[in-house]
Amino acid sequence: MDYFHLSAGQDTIERISALGLAHLGDGVYELMVRSWLCLHGKATNAGLHKAAVKYVAAPAQAKLVHAILPLLTEEEQGVYRRGRNSHTAAVPKGASVGEYHAATALESLFGWLYLQGKTERLNELFDAMMEEADHAL
Repeated sequence: MDYFHLSAGQDTIERISALGLAHLGDGVYELMVRSWLCLHGKATNAGLHKAAVKYVAAPAQAKLVHAILPLLTEEEQGVYRRGRNSHTAAVPKGASVGEYHAATALESLFGWLYLQGKTERLNELFDAMMEEADHAL
């Protein structure tokens, strides 16, 4: 199996919980942030981890997700809502419940898109978020 170019079927994806999608999407989003930081010279080697945390922390994701909400299709909005409404055991310190739910929703969406092999759509949404990052973070 090629884990970099997936194309899972809807029946397979629907069996994965919203938190499972978020778990995967968290990794996808963090890899995209790390790639973006390196390619845009946004941090030195010593500061790469700190710079990445700035973008991947739940409060930052909650701010940046607003840039893409108007761009989502109905189906993507449904996945986002499913992730936002999932029940999590704990909220990390430094994030409000609302921020954590928004971040989980974003990660669910990114996991869902990744499993379908929709990398062009992932890039489109991520680019919109990073444009917002210049103003919001």
